[in-house]
Amino acid sequence: MKFQSDGNITVTGLTAAEAEEQLRRYGLNEIAVPQARFVKRVLEKFWAPVPWMLEAAIGLELWLDKYFEGAIIAALIVFNAVVAMIQEGRARAALAALKSRLALNATVHRDGVWKTIPAREVVPGDLVKLTLGGVVPADVRLTSGELLLDQSMLTGESIPVEIGSNAVAHAGTLVRRGEAEAVVTATGIRTKFGRTAELIETAHATGSQQTAVLHIVRNLALFNGIIIIGLVGYARYRGLEFAVIEPIILTAVLASIPVSLPATFTMVAALAAHTLAQRGVLATRLSALDEAGTMDVLCSDKTGTLTRNSLQVTQTRPAGQLTGPQLLELAVLASSDGGADPVDTAIRIAAPSVDDLSYRLSFLPFDPTTKRAEAFIADPQGGPVRHVVKGAFAVIAETAVNADHDLHKDAMELEAQGYRVLAVAQGTEKGLEIAGLIALSDPPREDAAALISRLQDHGVRMLMVTGDAPATAEAVARQVGLTGRVCSKDDVAVQLQPDGCTVFAGVLPEDKFTLVHNLQTAGHTVGMCGDGANDAPALRQAHMGIAVSQATDIAKAAAGLVLTEPGLNGVMAAVEEGRKAFRKVQTYALNSIVKKISTVLFIAVGFFMTGHAILTPLLMIVLLVVGDFLSMAIAVDRVVPSQKPNVWRVDALVITGAVLGVVQLIFAGTVLAIGTFQLHLAPEALTTLAFITLVFSGQAALYAIRTRHALWETLPSGRLVAASVIDIIIGVAVAVSGQITAPLPGSVIVAVFLGSLLLAVMMNLLRRVVLMWVKDI
Repeated sequence: MKFQSDGNITVTGLTAAEAEEQLRRYGLNEIAVPQARFVKRVLEKFWAPVPWMLEAAIGLELWLDKYFEGAIIAALIVFNAVVAMIQEGRARAALAALKSRLALNATVHRDGVWKTIPAREVVPGDLVKLTLGGVVPADVRLTSGELLLDQSMLTGESIPVEIGSNAVAHAGTLVRRGEAEAVVTATGIRTKFGRTAELIETAHATGSQQTAVLHIVRNLALFNGIIIIGLVGYARYRGLEFAVIEPIILTAVLASIPVSLPATFTMVAALAAHTLAQRGVLATRLSALDEAGTMDVLCSDKTGTLTRNSLQVTQTRPAGQLTGPQLLELAVLASSDGGADPVDTAIRIAAPSVDDLSYRLSFLPFDPTTKRAEAFIADPQGGPVRHVVKGAFAVIAETAVNADHDLHKDAMELEAQGYRVLAVAQGTEKGLEIAGLIALSDPPREDAAALISRLQDHGVRMLMVTGDAPATAEAVARQVGLTGRVCSKDDVAVQLQPDGCTVFAGVLPEDKFTLVHNLQTAGHTVGMCGDGANDAPALRQAHMGIAVSQATDIAKAAAGLVLTEPGLNGVMAAVEEGRKAFRKVQTYALNSIVKKISTVLFIAVGFFMTGHAILTPLLMIVLLVVGDFLSMAIAVDRVVPSQKPNVWRVDALVITGAVLGVVQLIFAGTVLAIGTFQLHLAPEALTTLAFITLVFSGQAALYAIRTRHALWETLPSGRLVAASVIDIIIGVAVAVSGQITAPLPGSVIVAVFLGSLLLAVMMNLLRRVVLMWVKDI
């Protein structure tokens, strides 16, 4: 076969040499989803606000010849990066396993014989054979045969289409009936839906959690930077030498860095992903879980997502004296007794058992040219042969003798409701009479209405986005409980309001992408649920893309979450786990703000009070390693998810953290003042006192803010308690051992511990007071 630039073809198939040349010229028949290189992914873990601060601290330590301390900080950065890479690697491996099970083959005519090859090796000019149940491997033009094609995965249209010789079929469509040969006209990115891949490549949304983290780190850096500059200025004013200022600068810089923040956020998302995996949801991108808690709009495809993607008899309108079951019995006589034709299958399922198929003398399956199927049935009583016809109403009405106004009105009414309408007629050689109308539709999933109701109860606005006709989309929307205006694709570009469109019909892949992008621009956190290649760009662009269990390979690759079990229960599970994860991350962020602000201010107060550094850089690193990393146990704490979408209010979070931080500062400053002016502790012992005070008060702050209620109303998890015990044991061991700091009397340690218990109660009370005017903190 020759594939020429003018489009002229000779349908004999390619030789192996010709196929190899075409493969070199056009590349593999695949739409690759871009993946970042391993080295780039690793480097990205060291290029973010928190790593920047740690890297600056390393530079400062090395400049001051503090190599041991610098090595410890470097180890912290590597630890954060390793945790993130491990969790992302697990997600990638799970997705790769999914994709390997979805590999497709194609039957091509090469070197004069038919052979089966991987679909990715099909090239333009190949002669391919398309058979029942197969997937069209590339854009093709039929050279012989007829097919019934299911295009729902590409267009969202649930009704299959009939095509014949010289017609075009697009890659990804499913053969529901027939057999044909076709020549390949385009492969990979050059197919009609190659634009889908281009949209996926350009799709990107900045997550609300990413933005929140940047703002938190920025605010902490600015605040603590001002304090550090003030300390340096005060020290210079007093004429202190750099050797005195050096430990103050180092401890203040280290105290201002939320060291374990990236690792904690990753761990929270990873644990949520593990829980979701047990509930039938695979997280392929942890960032999707980050946004699940804040999602306030969910766009959903219709066909195959909210519906079953299978036709079902919805209504019958028998004419004359016939009943509905009798009408269906007639329709079965003009239907195939097997195969995958979705219309015939739906009729066979709906109809009562038919015993007289043995009297069927002949049967002509549906012909796309005549748009009808027909059969001739012998009368067992010896009467005349019956002629039974089933097909499009407009076609049958032209030949029927009783196609009156009422039948036309019924047909138009059913079509207006979004149904596919078939007419069934019977008669003899004298003529046909319409026996009635049969309405078919793609029914909603059993759990679709319940899901939408639960999402709405949880404050998530649901939008249906489909390539189907407006009438069909509106009918399904009513059945699943969606009310509101039905809009065309021309309305997608409109900045939507909550009282705007609920259903978008007749949309293309780029329209879904645009809709998601516009909603994000309007300030919404957007989810997208779909199953087909036409949904892939929107799935990638959405903050939380969800591919259902039967979704195409490209849809699963584009999504951040993949449902591994039939049904939509996994969507609600993702929302619930996302909101739990948000609570944990928010608690950690607030705890970090409280600790960083109070610690840096405490260093300043201690310097003003004593005239020297109250913490050594080594003790500060111990606090970071022990306190910060053990507080990662927040990731496994018990939390109650919000009933409404969560919102990152960074300014309010920082203000709340500052208020609570000042309370912790007052406690720590009071303890230090007692140690300095009442107990008259030596400078080395004051350093130990400052250290143990930060250990105990840090634990008090954690338990005070972890719950929105009284301390005792929501018990902490066993792992969080265990982490706290370890933190306290290490802190006490350092304070009494005298290894890296001067030992402190046990009575002083006990007194500080008891005082921290009172601090926890007071901070918890203040936390609840703050909640009265800041609802989302």
